[in-house]
Amino acid sequence: MTLETIASTPIEGQKPGTSGLRKKTHIFMQPHYLENFIAAIWIGIGGVAGKILVLGGDGRYFNDRAAQVILRMAAASGAKKIIIGQDALLSTPAASNLIRKRKADGGIILSASHNPGGPEEDFGVKFNTPNGGPAPEEVTERIFEATKSINSYEIIATQDVDISTLGTTSLADMEIEVVDPVADYQTLMETLFDFDKIRDLLNSGFSLRFDALHAITGPYATAILEGALGAAPGSVVNGIPLPDFGKGHPDPNPIWAKDLVEHMMAKDAPDFGAASDGDGDRNMIMGSGIYITPSDSVAILAANAELVPAYRGNMTGVARSMPTSRALDRVAKDLGIECYETPTGWKFFGNLLDAGKATICGEESAGTGSNHIREKDGLWAVLFWLNILAETRLSVAEIMEKHCRQYGRNYYSRHDYEAIDTEVANDLMQALRAKLSTLAGEVINGRKITNADDFAYDDPVDGSHSKNQGVCLEMEGGARIVFRLSGTGTEGATLRVYLEDLVEDPDRMDLDPQEALADMIAIADTVAEISSRTGRTEPDVRT
Repeated sequence: MTLETIASTPIEGQKPGTSGLRKKTHIFMQPHYLENFIAAIWIGIGGVAGKILVLGGDGRYFNDRAAQVILRMAAASGAKKIIIGQDALLSTPAASNLIRKRKADGGIILSASHNPGGPEEDFGVKFNTPNGGPAPEEVTERIFEATKSINSYEIIATQDVDISTLGTTSLADMEIEVVDPVADYQTLMETLFDFDKIRDLLNSGFSLRFDALHAITGPYATAILEGALGAAPGSVVNGIPLPDFGKGHPDPNPIWAKDLVEHMMAKDAPDFGAASDGDGDRNMIMGSGIYITPSDSVAILAANAELVPAYRGNMTGVARSMPTSRALDRVAKDLGIECYETPTGWKFFGNLLDAGKATICGEESAGTGSNHIREKDGLWAVLFWLNILAETRLSVAEIMEKHCRQYGRNYYSRHDYEAIDTEVANDLMQALRAKLSTLAGEVINGRKITNADDFAYDDPVDGSHSKNQGVCLEMEGGARIVFRLSGTGTEGATLRVYLEDLVEDPDRMDLDPQEALADMIAIADTVAEISSRTGRTEPDVRT
């Protein structure tokens, strides 16, 4: 075992996005690529000497090799201790919980979230701060600046550390504790929800299907849903994490979780269906014959929070990302609490949660969570729904119908145009921004635009300012269209168009969302010139 200093040079393009650095796996496997970025993290957080870190990932291809590199680099740089999930596995919510519970100095999560995995697919690395949440922009900017000047890194030359056996070992002067990835997370869930009532529901003939999509949530769902709560064996499907996610796309939406959709739309469908993503922080909720959009789901959770032990009487406020539908706003108004509108990216919720301003948060991209950790949490959302179902003994469809009759229905859809040439995508957004000053007051397809702006956010806690977060068009009657470029892909650019229209007529609550939003779809194409600029006549994905 020797300490080595390896000469290196800066590598372009290592700028972390909203969820860390994501690239094709083969890029991360290039000489010095991973090592440079980890060394930059050490610099960006002021070094790791004497610090305690959490480490784990979603089990995608290269997860185990990357973990060994990080262990050797942490030991070489003087870290006091690494707490690592067995076999380097930890869901993102479980990692956030561990950081907070163990009062660690932060954590490194190995994941590209909902992106596919495998030798030709995606890999990612992100740093979470001591509060358990994603690093804020000031930290990621320091990390990025460090990538520009890296000329060497330190690493211990040694054989692989045994991370398959629970317990404590050491590497040089650094302690390594291998922990059960599920245990602490399950304990936390038991403090939030009424497991006895959920168990009674599941023992009453109520059936469920949870599709883990061969990703990290499989062991968690099996232990909690089938083990602790008594769901029928086999209720969790695709529950073994695989390096390539079974050659699937671990994104819980009706496109990529098609098998779950087919089961839930069948005549003999289970009562409840759900799915989670690659690293366990996203969710999809379904009932027999019905799909609940993420925007509706977070609104329903907030509206029914009094039914859940940890949230009864504890709702200080709610928050949603700007592109998420305004269904949550209507619930907040009814409850007499604040609804904060933030940019996309869970890190923006962190200050609100830490300051006690928000209790439940949600994003339209299938992320919901609360102040129990500082990440979105897929299985948490599933348990929240099951707690509501156990208390009300209504079906998912009945809960949705009741909610819409009380609050109206915010029809909502997201259209993704993927892998667009980056220059074309940037030109489209630039042209759209150039029109903003003249769009207000225009009538297109019979709908009047009342406001057009480029969303900016002033953090109510620390006063930080974020601009250029997405172009938003508001229309009479509560309709909206939002345009933004996503930072989660690894090829070209993804244009996301978010479409929303409010309907309060009780006789128009059961429309197909694409039909209900037909006017918004046409207006979006007209205003942004999507077809003519990109050559695309249809989105690649509708959710």
